[in-house]
Amino acid sequence: MKRHYFISTDLDDLDQIEAELENKGFVTPQIHVLSRDDAGVAAHEHLHEVEAVMRTDVVRSMKRGAVVGLIAAPLVLVAAYYLGLPDKWTWVPFICLSIVVLGFCTWEGGFFGIQEPHNQFRQFEQALDEGKHVLFVDCNRNQQDLLDQVVQKHQSLVYAGEDKATAAWFVKAHYKFKRFTEVMP
Repeated sequence: MKRHYFISTDLDDLDQIEAELENKGFVTPQIHVLSRDDAGVAAHEHLHEVEAVMRTDVVRSMKRGAVVGLIAAPLVLVAAYYLGLPDKWTWVPFICLSIVVLGFCTWEGGFFGIQEPHNQFRQFEQALDEGKHVLFVDCNRNQQDLLDQVVQKHQSLVYAGEDKATAAWFVKAHYKFKRFTEVMP
């Protein structure tokens, strides 16, 4: 899947575009609008905003923190071994400490990441500051022509590039979960 970015100044036009894409077979998790005008996005029926946690770099930073933790946790055990500490107190406190170190590094990584914009969205900071909105659409190869048909009808849309998209299996699972929660009582 590829993610295509478009910039617009008109939320009404984006609402219409999203409705057209959904009529062509795109599902909700494939289409999102990134905007600083959350109230304006929420006021439109078809627009789906980017979740707050996905606007930040928290997930990527937590992964980095976990890698640091995976390096630091064994160092605790190695240090305890070379200092001969397990001979006095057993391995249990040092194993627990290494688990705490792993968790702390992961948490700290997430803490740093929540303060930063998502790495894929940094390129749009200036446009967002100017009050513009970013539409991004994840599409398969067989959906590319459908996306092009819809986009060609809307001249106010400015193409802003492409990037790797969310995995197709994740989009499908997200869609099925959302449908499940809508159907179940």
